[in-house]
Amino acid sequence: MYVYDAIDQRIVDERVAQFRDQTRRFLTGELSEDEFRPLRLQNGLYVQKHAPMLRVAIPYGLLSSRQVRMLAHIARKYDRGYGHFTTRQNIQYNWPKLESVPDILADLASVEMHAIQTSGNCIRNVTSDQFAGVAHDEIIDPRPYAELIRQWSTFHPEFAYLPRKFKIAVSGSKEDRAGTLFHDIGVHAVHTTTGEVAFTVLVGGGLGRTPILGHVIREALPKEHLFSYLDAILRVYNRYGRRDNMYKARIKILVKELGLEKFRAEVEAEWIYLKDGPTTLTQEEIDRVAAHFVDPVYESLADVNASFEKQQLENKAFARWVQRNVFGHKRPGYAAVTLSLKKTGIAPGDATDAQLDAVADLADRFSYGEVRVAHEQNLILADVKKSDLFDIWRRAKEIGFATPNIGLLTDIIACPGGDFCSLANAKSIPVAEAIQHRFDDLDYLFDIGDLEINISGCMNACGHHHVGHIGILGVDKHGKEFYQVTIGGAQGLGAALGKVIGPSFAQDEMADVVENLITTYVDLRHEDELFLDTVKRLGIEPFKERVYRERERVHG
Repeated sequence: MYVYDAIDQRIVDERVAQFRDQTRRFLTGELSEDEFRPLRLQNGLYVQKHAPMLRVAIPYGLLSSRQVRMLAHIARKYDRGYGHFTTRQNIQYNWPKLESVPDILADLASVEMHAIQTSGNCIRNVTSDQFAGVAHDEIIDPRPYAELIRQWSTFHPEFAYLPRKFKIAVSGSKEDRAGTLFHDIGVHAVHTTTGEVAFTVLVGGGLGRTPILGHVIREALPKEHLFSYLDAILRVYNRYGRRDNMYKARIKILVKELGLEKFRAEVEAEWIYLKDGPTTLTQEEIDRVAAHFVDPVYESLADVNASFEKQQLENKAFARWVQRNVFGHKRPGYAAVTLSLKKTGIAPGDATDAQLDAVADLADRFSYGEVRVAHEQNLILADVKKSDLFDIWRRAKEIGFATPNIGLLTDIIACPGGDFCSLANAKSIPVAEAIQHRFDDLDYLFDIGDLEINISGCMNACGHHHVGHIGILGVDKHGKEFYQVTIGGAQGLGAALGKVIGPSFAQDEMADVVENLITTYVDLRHEDELFLDTVKRLGIEPFKERVYRERERVHG
């Protein structure tokens, strides 16, 4: 993984010292709240419903075991013993004391971490595929390019005050596990007909109040022009993006209003002055960064391991876990493991200090000291020998991270919602918990198959509800918490936005609503047909009719 050089470390250390002094001046009354607000936001510090919230950057979701232990230390010393992993591959602490935040940032800097640009109208944390570098369907490893974009965008003076926050995702595989279609800019690695690495660039995707799928603005962009082309896009956005209305300030609105062809023409005109200039990406620079992402020293292993196969035959629970939580690896005899942070009764994405320490131990023993964060709010050990999977499963069970539900109904994505966030209209966590309790039968979950539920507490869509197979959105209805339901959303290459099935529901109805949606699917599906496929085939009407008919029967 990328290791700071002296310049990186100096930048982060100096930022810590600056913010320590800014915090001191605010606490002594030398800075007003209005003066302090932009300073704290530049360092990832929000003021939430009950306490400050600190968002820590995890670039493209990659952590060393040393960094994981530091996250555990921060949760234990400065918070309430846990952290919350987000859909942006970051971690949030919900209860730090304001006066302690400079000390937290100093501790983070000691392990090459920070909270810079996790907030504000700037380029946020660059995200990527949680299986980058090991995926069996990978075209190229996207991590060097994600790191290069991170370095290019951090403290970039032209992008320090954009019209609105800006998000970039990079994918290097045939499948899109990075959600690039729902980012301000999505970057897809491709091979040209001559075998060269190039990029398809998408622009104007996003969720929130106006969910839009990204548009291809450039195909087969040569890799040396990546920065100059991104620069051109950002300059056009900076020039024409609205600053008078935050709800219409995202680049997706600008692309929609100008039209893709007009927007592309503006970018191409800007690119003329940037192409082949100082931002040209040289092979030497690519190689410099790529040297930090070399493969570990893998052993030469057979792809079939007799003890591993035997353990699956003898232990049904282990076999289930392998089926759902183990991902194919590019190297024979190895696999990637997803540790589920979705145990019933636990807020999706939460991990305690003890669990984080245990994960760091697992990484050191079984996965070359490295941990990944998925935007589905789970953790990954990416380089595990198949012969070690049974041992990892047993140890993961001990810390509550072995639920065999990846991709299933209870692998719910959820934002913190109204329990913490001052922007939320409704709570997310209790709804997720009610659904998990209702569907706590593993046999039934496996019969249902792949089904994604995403929950957001407000229209900001931090829970990505628009792209859930079942999406749940918290809304305010006459001062009370209600929930709007969509079905048919999807991420990946077949990305789609869910459709609203009808009027909203009260919180205590939500488990029934989901159960009625599932019952409708089970009754109407063709053999081996997944929920999303049934929705595509039949539309939303059969589901809508069942849900509201049952609601009327129960409530009169």
